[in-house]
Amino acid sequence: MPGQEAIRTVMHQMIDVSEAELDGFLENCIVQHFPAKSFLSRAGQIPNEIFFINKGILRVLCLGADGEEHSIHFALEHQFIADYSHFIQRQPAMYSLQALEDTEVVILPRRQIDWGYENLQEGQRMGRLIAEYYFIYQDHRLNNQYLRSPKERYDQLNSIFPNIHQRVPQHMIASYLGVSSVHLSRLKKTDL
Repeated sequence: MPGQEAIRTVMHQMIDVSEAELDGFLENCIVQHFPAKSFLSRAGQIPNEIFFINKGILRVLCLGADGEEHSIHFALEHQFIADYSHFIQRQPAMYSLQALEDTEVVILPRRQIDWGYENLQEGQRMGRLIAEYYFIYQDHRLNNQYLRSPKERYDQLNSIFPNIHQRVPQHMIASYLGVSSVHLSRLKKTDL
């Protein structure tokens, strides 16, 4: 099916999977386009799908107690993304997923994820690898927030998210780094 080439390639890189298994797994998945600034999922709703990004960039955000938006994570091409913990627990999401550019995703409904666990020879392994990646990212994110200076977090940003300054508004990057937009401007000047 058109639009599923990248997810097939990534799955082949992650696990030993046949084309017949991939056909079954992706059978009820759809490719969908989201314009920039639109939401793929919103906080408060139970997440029943995982997204694979073919093209574009997503922001994971939450609202603070003061009603202010906080950028928690960015997800780029060829990554799986969801509010994973709430997807697993079947509880209302804490985070919203927003397209920052015109974005194309493969939507993997819960029933297909469950089908993959039961029918892909290495479906359980793939689920574990995605969960491990997510855990490691979250652990690094937490460590960065508390153990590194804003300058160290800024320096690491481009290695984690290549070309982010060309793709994401500066106030969202500042939010992700936990600094003000003014402080981000100062950090950028020291980088020149």
